[in-house]
Amino acid sequence: MNALPKCAKFYITTPIYYVNADPHIGHLYTSLIADAAQRWQQLIRPNVKITFATGTDEHGSKIQQAALKNNMAVDKYCDQISSSYKAMSANFNVGYTSFIRTTDEAHMKTVQEFWKTLSKNGYIYSSKYSGWYCVSDETFLSESQLKETVNSNGERTLVSLESGHPVEWTEEQNYMFTLSKFQKELMKWLSKNDGVVKPKKYQKILWDMISNEELADVSISRPSSRVHWGVKVPGDDTQTVYVWLDALVNYLTVAGYPDIESETFNNIWPPEVQVIGKDIIKFHGIYWPSFLLAANLELPKTLFCHSHWTVDDEKMSKSKNNVVSPFNRSLLYTCDGLRYFLLREGVAHSDGNYSDTKLTRILNSELADTLGNLLSRCCSSALNPNQVFPEIDSEAFERVASMDVTKKIMDAVMKLPEICEQHYSDLNFYKVVDATIATLHVTNLFFESIKPWELRKKPESMDQLNVVLHLTLETLRICSIILSPIIPSISDRILNKMSVPKSRRLWKEVRSQSWNDPSFKQVKLSTSTAVIFQRILDERKKNSRL
Repeated sequence: MNALPKCAKFYITTPIYYVNADPHIGHLYTSLIADAAQRWQQLIRPNVKITFATGTDEHGSKIQQAALKNNMAVDKYCDQISSSYKAMSANFNVGYTSFIRTTDEAHMKTVQEFWKTLSKNGYIYSSKYSGWYCVSDETFLSESQLKETVNSNGERTLVSLESGHPVEWTEEQNYMFTLSKFQKELMKWLSKNDGVVKPKKYQKILWDMISNEELADVSISRPSSRVHWGVKVPGDDTQTVYVWLDALVNYLTVAGYPDIESETFNNIWPPEVQVIGKDIIKFHGIYWPSFLLAANLELPKTLFCHSHWTVDDEKMSKSKNNVVSPFNRSLLYTCDGLRYFLLREGVAHSDGNYSDTKLTRILNSELADTLGNLLSRCCSSALNPNQVFPEIDSEAFERVASMDVTKKIMDAVMKLPEICEQHYSDLNFYKVVDATIATLHVTNLFFESIKPWELRKKPESMDQLNVVLHLTLETLRICSIILSPIIPSISDRILNKMSVPKSRRLWKEVRSQSWNDPSFKQVKLSTSTAVIFQRILDERKKNSRL
């Protein structure tokens, strides 16, 4: 990604979220990965054209059922839940450029045009279809995708092997897509493109899915009598388009399909990165590339697949009443704090564990103490009465720089950009935070070791005090720019306090250090607060507010 030219495009997507329930932290995490990725691109390539698509998936039988359960008209129900996803993006600073709803007229027309292309190219046929159907997952399953369970009453039930949801035998007239024709092409695509699915663990999982058994043709329509809330199949009102075909086409809607010869389409398509959860890898790694191949369209360059979140080491589910709402938790931990925690603790290749205790500890230790306290001390009237980012005297700098603790901080700061650039390129945000916090720990040790409050008492030590303040503030400047894709609001507040111009907040500005710049002139700090994150209340006080 970093080798692209400066004015290159960057198209990134989240899956569109199913509106059968309000957002939880898993949805937020997916959006934050995509948002941090696109912010990183803007940081390193300021002239890049960003297209960042997200939205809501609003068709299918589950939506009909959810609306009925909530005693609402289906369209009103969709409006309400879709609005909550928009609010989630707004609250947590998710800077999408396109928000797609599958009930949008423009999208439904795109779905029908895409269907016509698949049909014209000879990949759709009508057939009497029978098989095991999972209503919750809205998909037919093969025998190998099922398992038998026994409930407390001793009754045997077939369920989906992957999701655990019950299945039922269904026979109906459907339109079928010739998925079986694309097995060899999918295997060729995966074998020739190492890293097309990241992390490698998921490319291996997808390879096993495709190579271990023959792919069967897939049903891509449902009878309108059973699923009326959907896009009508072109030329056949008795059928609606399968929700997953409908949903996947949203990525093309954003790009301007079917006008594939247009400048707009070619300036967007294909996606550089599609962020998905591990539960939908089959749809994005098998169905989606097959649909695109059938339509003679270029495939996405990278599928970035992430794991899920548990809550106190248990699977998040409505039945356990442990679904974590990002809105509720942001009242306790702030939107900035929750955003930081999810990107800091989320590891793509394995499930993350949400814990209020852990969240409180991390935010207090890293945002309030390590990062926030360092800024507050540098901006205190006791140590910095003139409220400046001071110039440094060369002789005083040489004396301070000769100390081992100073060498450690300078070395850490100079190496940090290269380390973090690689981690950002791999979308390993937790490693960016690890490296940056480690540098800030070294800086705090430097500050404690030199004891600037003692230097402040001696007029002859003012030049050395200025060196300490300068080195610490410069470290904060560089670390804040590095962390800006992860915590954009907090980074902005720190850089605003330090009077860093907006034009000087790009990646190229972290590659050089002000202590090596002989032309550096004193900078007046702004009058804004130096408190960037308040410590979180202890667990008992928090629980009393829930």
